[in-house]
Amino acid sequence: MIHTKPVILFDPYPRNEAMVFTPDVAEELGRVSTLVTHFGARAPDDLVESVLAGVEIIVGQTAMGKDRLDRAPKLKAILNVKANWEPNIDYGECQKRGIHVLSAAPAMAPAVAEYCIGQAIALARGFSAANVLFRAAAEKYGIAGNGRAYSLYDAPVGLIGYGNLGRALAPLLRPFGCRIAVHDPWLSDRYLETQGVIPSTLEDVLAGSRFLFILAGVTSENEGFLDRAKLDLIPDDASVILGSRAEVVDFDAFVEMAGEGRFRAAIDVFPQEPVPAGSPWRDAPDILYSAHLAGGLEASYARIRDMMMDDIRQILGGLPPLRMQKAEPRLAAMARSR
Repeated sequence: MIHTKPVILFDPYPRNEAMVFTPDVAEELGRVSTLVTHFGARAPDDLVESVLAGVEIIVGQTAMGKDRLDRAPKLKAILNVKANWEPNIDYGECQKRGIHVLSAAPAMAPAVAEYCIGQAIALARGFSAANVLFRAAAEKYGIAGNGRAYSLYDAPVGLIGYGNLGRALAPLLRPFGCRIAVHDPWLSDRYLETQGVIPSTLEDVLAGSRFLFILAGVTSENEGFLDRAKLDLIPDDASVILGSRAEVVDFDAFVEMAGEGRFRAAIDVFPQEPVPAGSPWRDAPDILYSAHLAGGLEASYARIRDMMMDDIRQILGGLPPLRMQKAEPRLAAMARSR
């Protein structure tokens, strides 16, 4: 079949139409391209194969190994509308062929950063416990009720990971006058210094933080690197926010230690989602849980659509994409996020 307009395959699962294919998106893409869409599951192989010869842009997490790339001579870009890199793309081969591989991860960062600030303050000030006491008519007023409360102002803060999430969180922390120490083995000390943060070893960040934000992505090299011995370096009663990927910690140890009161914890991500109804994780006391809610706001999906459409316009115009995150082949191939 000969197409007079560029072919775009829209295969965004697990994103749905409401998230990334609103009427305005459908109208514009339908006008400027021959649009092939599939929702509700990954596009079946026969559908993908039917468009490979002519497809120029793929939106979604479609598997594109070298064999498929060989059959897609016109392909210019793959736009991943999740917030991770999947191991089903030959990133190195895409780079050799000049195919842009992009991620919408930056679109989620503002909402996750906002979550981190909110949970940090809630943990340190003890608002969840105060709510329970008030409902039981056992509240204490003013200073009498703040015996275990502490403030984010002027506090030592540690960030493990300084990717999209860390870069979005740091500006929100600065008005509090925090000393911000960062551990990120992928970034140079000098780069971190230009960001106004203090490059630090993992041990120093863990041991020196009153507030600790775990923001690292998971790779083949760092799964479970925050084991029990590392977690034991965290100061007593520190506030720890797990806002990125659960796989970077020994999750059972983390929940156990937080439940025993070694440190305060807010957890938004889990090794298994949905969490089984009978999971023992649910029984750990005093942990501030949420069900992977940090980034998934309508505002985040609006940013994804805006970034996606802007870069599609660039690519169809023969220009480089500007808004979405570009894959670095070696690091993207190491990613292990779900």
